[in-house]
Amino acid sequence: MKLHELSDNPGATKRRMRVGRGPGSGKGKMGGRGIKGQKSRSGVAIKGYEGGQMPLYQRLPKRGFNKPNRKEYAVINLGLIAKFIEAGKLDAGSITEDSLVASGAIRRKLDGIRVLAKGEIGTKVTIEVTGASKGAIEAVEKAGGSLKVTAAQAAE
Repeated sequence: MKLHELSDNPGATKRRMRVGRGPGSGKGKMGGRGIKGQKSRSGVAIKGYEGGQMPLYQRLPKRGFNKPNRKEYAVINLGLIAKFIEAGKLDAGSITEDSLVASGAIRRKLDGIRVLAKGEIGTKVTIEVTGASKGAIEAVEKAGGSLKVTAAQAAE
């Protein structure tokens, strides 16, 4: 068998219907759209229209609120910090937001960095970040280190 001899099973593929290509094609002239009217024209979007009745998306109540100046934090887990320390990419003596970005543990700071407690950390570390979960603070202190949470330093 050669590459040019390969073919699909009979009936496995079907040619697509070319609409509006003459009377011999079976879908010529109007292309199966009927005569006149909005649906026969191009650029029609009437999917949400319910014949003059108030559409469903307008009948349902609007809920919630999106705060325009909400803070967006970059998130890192303790397990990842531990991995980077073992690999020698981070210095356990002083871990700051800038050192986390420089080592590649986090792509960018956004409005600050928040440390979460997923994973284990065995070494004594000193971390200074914008935010941290209670579990992360407890885990770092249990390992003999310290986790300092700074406030509006990330706004720069």
